[in-house]
Amino acid sequence: MRRFDGQQLVIATHNTGKRDEIADLLGPYGVTLTSNADHGLPEPEETEDNFVGNARIKAHAAAKATGLPALADDSGIQIDALDGQPGVYTADWAETPQGRDFQMAMRRAHDALEAVNAPEPRTARFCCTLVLAWPDGHDEVFEGVMEGQIVWPGRGEQGHGYDPIFLPAGYTQTFGEMDRWEKNRISHRADAFQKLMAGCFA
Repeated sequence: MRRFDGQQLVIATHNTGKRDEIADLLGPYGVTLTSNADHGLPEPEETEDNFVGNARIKAHAAAKATGLPALADDSGIQIDALDGQPGVYTADWAETPQGRDFQMAMRRAHDALEAVNAPEPRTARFCCTLVLAWPDGHDEVFEGVMEGQIVWPGRGEQGHGYDPIFLPAGYTQTFGEMDRWEKNRISHRADAFQKLMAGCFA
């Protein structure tokens, strides 16, 4: 396991919600964070059919372009009754010609569950894969999961993406209702980050 001993880290994303979550989690380590947008980097095409492969594409592209270590996150929601969909296509389900519409994506997920008459509870999980890549091509991989279920209608205005329809196991509030600090403490991303911190920052 390679330790991170630099002062600068590129967060390989243009997603401001994701960048802010990562910044919160890395705050205690005193690392200077930039993102793809700060470096004028395009989003590389995600051609893999799994979270690890797509996170690797993003992390290595940013590390190679900037000459700095880069951290990429590929995450999504897997719904059991939909055979794990949308999975790696979580964001794609929200794509429209005018940009991403997650209200539409959440309704699509609900309609798909209704179409197969999925029984309650409609179990699902958020998955997060983090890849920390260095300019020399080395990387470390960390995976996190948050189990839960899909609820409808969505609840709450916090978070982003599918958060309003995801009720984490053992909680009474959806991710959309939770204070962001509480969500950041228990989420799939927090799970992966705890492993990253123990492996590369501790």
